[in-house]
Amino acid sequence: MPDGEGHPSVEEIELGPVLSALADPLRRRVVRELAAEPDGAARTCSSFGLPVSKATVTHHFRALREAGLIRQVDRGNSRMASLRRADIEERRPSDCWASWQPSRRSEPGAVRRGQGR
Repeated sequence: MPDGEGHPSVEEIELGPVLSALADPLRRRVVRELAAEPDGAARTCSSFGLPVSKATVTHHFRALREAGLIRQVDRGNSRMASLRRADIEERRPSDCWASWQPSRRSEPGAVRRGQGR
């Protein structure tokens, strides 16, 4: 059962919800940017500069949180997000984690095989 903030326990992190959360390119971007940070680093939701409304940002971060990919903590009037790297790696083998990292070609505007610019 998720905690009071909506974070699932390590045992509750499942591949289906994780893949569903990562299906969106903006959410993949958030995970990729957090993965590039040192372990335990936290960022405000607004620091990602997502080109969507505040309500949509909230929706995206809720999807990541409920899938177990990020942990969010209230800090004053903002929320800090950090990647649950250790929890994910405990739940899923490291080689599987690598497959969760988006490839360059899956990003918006990237050239796909057989398509020129």
